[in-house]
Amino acid sequence: MNDCQWQARIERAGRVLGSGFLIAGRTVLTCAHVVAGEGAPLTVTFPNDRAERPVEARVLVGAGWRGDATAPGDLAVLELAREVDVTPARFGAESEAYAGADGRAPTLHAYGFPKKFDEGTQIAYRAVSPTRVRDEWVELVADLAHGQPLRSGFSGAALTVAGTNRVVGIVTSVTGDAGTMTGRMMPLSVMVRYWEDLVLHLPGPARLNALVEKALRTGLDCRPERLYRQAAGPWAPPVPSHELRSLPMAAWHALNAPEPEVAERFADRLDELLGESARDRPRAAPAAWTPVVFTVEHSGAGEDEVRVTVSAYHEGHPHLVEEPRTLPSSEVPGYVESVIDTAIDHLPDDTDELVAFELPRPFLNWPVDRWPAGDGDPTPLGCAYPVVVTAHSRREGGRRRRLAKSWRARGDRPASGVHRVDCSGGPPPSQSDLARADVVGFAAPPGPGPRPHFDTALAKPVPVLLWPRSGCAGGHEDGTPCPGTAFLDALGTYVSGLPLDELPQHIMALRERASAQEQHWAHDIQLLWDSPRCFPAPDREALHRHCPVA
Repeated sequence: MNDCQWQARIERAGRVLGSGFLIAGRTVLTCAHVVAGEGAPLTVTFPNDRAERPVEARVLVGAGWRGDATAPGDLAVLELAREVDVTPARFGAESEAYAGADGRAPTLHAYGFPKKFDEGTQIAYRAVSPTRVRDEWVELVADLAHGQPLRSGFSGAALTVAGTNRVVGIVTSVTGDAGTMTGRMMPLSVMVRYWEDLVLHLPGPARLNALVEKALRTGLDCRPERLYRQAAGPWAPPVPSHELRSLPMAAWHALNAPEPEVAERFADRLDELLGESARDRPRAAPAAWTPVVFTVEHSGAGEDEVRVTVSAYHEGHPHLVEEPRTLPSSEVPGYVESVIDTAIDHLPDDTDELVAFELPRPFLNWPVDRWPAGDGDPTPLGCAYPVVVTAHSRREGGRRRRLAKSWRARGDRPASGVHRVDCSGGPPPSQSDLARADVVGFAAPPGPGPRPHFDTALAKPVPVLLWPRSGCAGGHEDGTPCPGTAFLDALGTYVSGLPLDELPQHIMALRERASAQEQHWAHDIQLLWDSPRCFPAPDREALHRHCPVA
């Protein structure tokens, strides 16, 4: 299997301009000089994935660059017209590009498209040293005395460490005469300078990633340079002030400090500042959610047959959008795609739309937020609308009444934190713990069978449940890195201090960020949220009314 399908060829009107690489479903990095100028739309092709068609792109960052080979800032970020089904590149640490204990720098590979090589060709180079030329570039020399020289068509290519395929920089230029075996790369630390969001794509602790995301989203007023210097202490290597002007860049330097404790102290202080900011911030009125609800029930017509009812709410009452449909469960995503636009059109204009899936307990892990957002629209549903799930059992009888009381007490207040259910098992959470919990987070998904920890929290009921649809499979030794634990660490950081009533919109923002990063801690987050303020008591008679024509 080719694990470098993310290598991209960039063209305009059939003319090859250079190389690039995919770092998310719709995001490609390249050099600004590759895409400079006006004319026909840019086209991006992935030659190592024959199933993927060429796709148009626009320049998000770097469009104003007007330099030459010695001008700084030669980085561009492209947004593709649609999401592509290609696994993005993975980043490494910049230090991987330089000489190790044996004194020899590792081989770096790049994939480019020089003339007569439309399918692409590779080069092998090494970094001369970590010393930057004009604080911008690292010099490259050929790994061998013969082979493919750097030339036009390699600009914008990712430089990856041999054996790992992790990206540590980008090819920017050739140095010397034609056919020379030397060149330059822009290392990650400089790339971050020109596109700060790159930090959120780089490897690092999930907790710090979540804190930086939360600070950027809430507009936290902080002094990044002071934050870094407090965390690094007086004996840390000096960092120029201009490289600490923003929170993402300060976080980058904390992550790459010689002592790992620097990143931990940086995260702790940022967490404190976010808590102080939440206390000082005036409380906003809760969103006036008006939902479209897809109710999925076992039909009794067959083991795999389900009955789907689509309703849109008006003034607290559900109205049918279409007659209930019985179909195989595998066809539900396509049905949702075909009817979602019609359902949304029936919602009042002065309210905030919400898409909810009321599901049987075995279906609660369905990836509903990943389904298409409409007919012909490949945007994930959870990036187009706030998307939540709930269970039938929480909407009926005594559980509904207890849920309503719990929400009245907690709904408009900030979450005090996340009650964690790790992957290690043990007894279910106690009734007293659940009575106090605003949010319960799980390291592993509920699964179709009984899960005492999950089922107890579902029945209590706790206002909000969150989990990763993949999470941890369990069975590992204590101290082993665990994706479920990383999820819970970041979840507690992100959710703490957010009003429960507003969680759908915050999780939507998180999903948008996660969709641009394959390894993001929240890339498959599931939110069970069913505030009675949004979902009043079921009105069975109302379900027989049809929506008025908008």
